[in-house]
Amino acid sequence: MLDELVPLMALTFSIGLPMAAVIVWIVLRYRRRRRLIELHHAERMAAIERGMEIPALPIELLDGASPRRRRTSLLPGLIWFFVGLAMVIGSQMGDEEVPVFGGLIPLGVGLAYLIYYFVEGRKLEQRQIEKDLADRPDGARQLNGQRGTAA
Repeated sequence: MLDELVPLMALTFSIGLPMAAVIVWIVLRYRRRRRLIELHHAERMAAIERGMEIPALPIELLDGASPRRRRTSLLPGLIWFFVGLAMVIGSQMGDEEVPVFGGLIPLGVGLAYLIYYFVEGRKLEQRQIEKDLADRPDGARQLNGQRGTAA
């Protein structure tokens, strides 16, 4: 009986888990989008009641795209670095003769990412932030206000 149950369970989990993950992702995305629309509607109603200018509908709500996430090399650098460090320490702690070279590769990749981030990545990230602020209609005034220059 156990021999018949194992393939059935394997088939159920191999098909059911990915489908469940996709369904959960779709439901959570729908709920998040619905909540954003409700918040925007409440904001519009409050603006109308006060006689203020009605805010424009955000682009994220129109096309369903999420806001762009800035690329940075800090997170991948930290991940690679600590994975490599864990492999090096793990190879030293074990009883068997495991070569350290396997852990040095991700450790080197992580160090390269981190060096790049601290040398050039911060400048690029700051430029991306300034560009994003300048692209927003009210961002240009905020950006100029931060620098102390008049618009």
